[in-house]
Amino acid sequence: MEWLIIIFIMLFVLAPVMWLKPSPRQKRTMAMRQHVIHKGVTVKEEKPPLHQFRGTMPAYRWHYPKQQPGPDFVLVRDQYASKALEPYYAGWRWRIAPLRPIPASAVEPLNALLERLPLDALVLESTPNSLTLWWWESQNAARFDTYLADFNQLRDQLSGQADRLPQEPPLSGSRTL
Repeated sequence: MEWLIIIFIMLFVLAPVMWLKPSPRQKRTMAMRQHVIHKGVTVKEEKPPLHQFRGTMPAYRWHYPKQQPGPDFVLVRDQYASKALEPYYAGWRWRIAPLRPIPASAVEPLNALLERLPLDALVLESTPNSLTLWWWESQNAARFDTYLADFNQLRDQLSGQADRLPQEPPLSGSRTL
């Protein structure tokens, strides 16, 4: 009977330690995030631009150069988009379409990337500051490496294609009558 009590106490002590141990998925995700951060990608948990979405999800962000902002647009995977949204390509719909057409040099890399992205990639968003992929991190670092060059190329092609021109500060001392 004493051995049974000792085993029960040991299990009671070890149970919280096992809960703190990262799962294999958490280990893979942490390794992938560290890997892409070293490649210049910013990773954050944020609320995605999806209608009626609760909670946060991982956002992988490629920043545009400060002097060359990118266009504004949001592409959503068909399964998570309203049928009222305009279809774009390969099962993606515009939630927010760019004001100006995407440059011809960026259309091919964008379409190739949309075809290749994993099924858990839900949103591709561009703002003047960055190009962002919202996804559930179903792949490992080696597999995600195959997308990095495509994202870098797309970011470079979209740089300087802002929908709005930056506001210039008024000249000092000038007045309009």
